[in-house]
Amino acid sequence: MRVLGVDPGLTRCGLGVVEGRPGRAHMIAVGVVRTPRDAEAGQRLAFLESELDTWLGRFQPDVVAIERVFADVNVASVMTTAHATAIALLTAHKRGLPVVFHTPTEVKAAVTGSGRAEKAQVGAMVMRILSLDAVPKPADASDALALAICHLWRGAAEGRLTSLAAAASGARGMRA
Repeated sequence: MRVLGVDPGLTRCGLGVVEGRPGRAHMIAVGVVRTPRDAEAGQRLAFLESELDTWLGRFQPDVVAIERVFADVNVASVMTTAHATAIALLTAHKRGLPVVFHTPTEVKAAVTGSGRAEKAQVGAMVMRILSLDAVPKPADASDALALAICHLWRGAAEGRLTSLAAAASGARGMRA
């Protein structure tokens, strides 16, 4: 399975592509889209959409994992993050790709074993899991890889369990 992790942001949007299966992963690509600060919001969102579409076309992920926006004291920051999230969702939808959302706590727990891990711990574990020489910088890049790993390990396993349950349910229905 190949997963594109997206750490949404209007100024910096982290992108990380990971391939593998639960318990085993390797990095395909990592980067950060930086939108032009002097551009209007609509132009920045269009630029982000174009860059995301390029990544989707180039790396052909099976699924897109996006960090779920959570409420914060800084409403302006939450709004711009929500706008970037909507662009990622829309861009994936246009290509017919499934999109999943993971909370920061869920991602931290999947990667470090603790939902309360600090950013440095997450970065160190991303480096270790993917056998990298250094922690990807800035943190948005590392966070995007952590999202992809989280879905690869948790989402893939949950999807397989759902498929098995559906198959078992169908088999039971056929016996009745």
